[in-house]
Amino acid sequence: MFILGLVLVCGLITYLEVPGLIRKKMWGELAAYSGLMAIGFILALFQIQGVKVPSPAKGITYIFTFLFSGNAD
Repeated sequence: MFILGLVLVCGLITYLEVPGLIRKKMWGELAAYSGLMAIGFILALFQIQGVKVPSPAKGITYIFTFLFSGNAD
């Protein structure tokens, strides 16, 4: 039941947002919207089904440490 609700909510949001982006030919924004909506949908689906998703904080910390730990001479 919750999965159907998730699909309906995401479908409604997409139905309201995407036509305007297409009409204005905002292809970059449409790609960003689609990617973020897909990530959000998948994470919400995992949460509904009880799948443990690791925290992204460790990955983000690793990336920033790698990028900014060097000496900037």
